[in-house]
Amino acid sequence: MAPDTAKRMTSGHSSANDTAIPPEQMVQNAYEAANFLKALAHEGRLMILCHLSSGPKSVTELETLLSSRQAAVSQQLARLRLEGLVSARRDGKAIFYSLQDPKVIRAVALVYDMFCTPE
Repeated sequence: MAPDTAKRMTSGHSSANDTAIPPEQMVQNAYEAANFLKALAHEGRLMILCHLSSGPKSVTELETLLSSRQAAVSQQLARLRLEGLVSARRDGKAIFYSLQDPKVIRAVALVYDMFCTPE
């Protein structure tokens, strides 16, 4: 970790011009961040989010991309919907899922850059 990053994390602010976050707010932010990261911390859910980062996909498309059964894909999509990370849109018999939370788009891009970009 870069020294300036460590300093910002321990000092409770992101730059010299920012004011410190009140401890109560930091506790709330940490709780929300932990829940967000828990939702991402599953291989199947993370793969779904990666596939959705290129645009909406139907459950059937996700089944094919993930080589998974419909029940497994639907279970993970339900968790992602519950957490507010994806949204669903019905089109006839098909349900299309897309990324809903801008934080997810940023997090998936960061994870992709860290783990999927050839060195």
